[in-house]
Amino acid sequence: MPELPEVETVRRTLIELVKGKTIEAVYIHWPKIIKKPEETVQFQDAVAGQTIQDVGRRGKFLKFYLDDYVLVSHLRMEGKYGLFQSSEPIDKHTHVVFKMTDGSELRYKDVRKFGTMHLFTKGEEELHMPLSHLGPEPFSESFTPEYLQEKLKKTNRKIKAVLLDQKVLVGLGNIYVDEALFRSGIHPERPANGLSAEKTAKLHLEIVRTLSEAVEKGGSTVRSYVNTQGQIGMFQLQLFVYGRTNEPCKVCGEPLIKTVVGGRGTHYCSSCQS
Repeated sequence: MPELPEVETVRRTLIELVKGKTIEAVYIHWPKIIKKPEETVQFQDAVAGQTIQDVGRRGKFLKFYLDDYVLVSHLRMEGKYGLFQSSEPIDKHTHVVFKMTDGSELRYKDVRKFGTMHLFTKGEEELHMPLSHLGPEPFSESFTPEYLQEKLKKTNRKIKAVLLDQKVLVGLGNIYVDEALFRSGIHPERPANGLSAEKTAKLHLEIVRTLSEAVEKGGSTVRSYVNTQGQIGMFQLQLFVYGRTNEPCKVCGEPLIKTVVGGRGTHYCSSCQS
């Protein structure tokens, strides 16, 4: 599943591709992707004639700012956007097509069909699910070491499970939690309320630093992620632990371990993390 760096990369490329374009019509080939409004014809009628003013992001969600509405899109496991000419053939996994007045088409492709789209009147998108319950952004002023410590001291859940909780902090997923914990020297199964203020401050620093570096590299190409222009991310070349089971740790040389924490595959070094 794309995490914050991948979604941010998609956002940036979408701005280059579709900002300022006007939607002539929308064709929906898999209605279940449209979660709001319930009737797809209402979605189509509302979006037709709207111009894409900007593309934003909230955690792992994309936000298309139209004239009167905000389209909130979650890519989930396999969702991808691409810009095509209307004359180009449509892939069988393309489920939503936004036809533009200039003849181009923004196509949403999703092999697993897990992605979602919600349409809100402008200004209401943060008041309702799926955005209303989200925690702060990692790059925001509200995400401070003090905020993180306050959240962690209230629970004895394993630290990895807490960091994956989007109500605590948005944007982190399996890859970057594993990487931030390694860089912080924290074992993924440690109880969250057992971290000292010093360790929490280190974790805060490494979360921000890891995500910043990943954004600069265009994200990590793990499994099938590419951006909207078909380019791969390069941060996977800098991964310390994720996806490197039994390979030597880049710091100490010990074989890396994979276990399961909170139902998620988890990678760590038993020597460097405690």
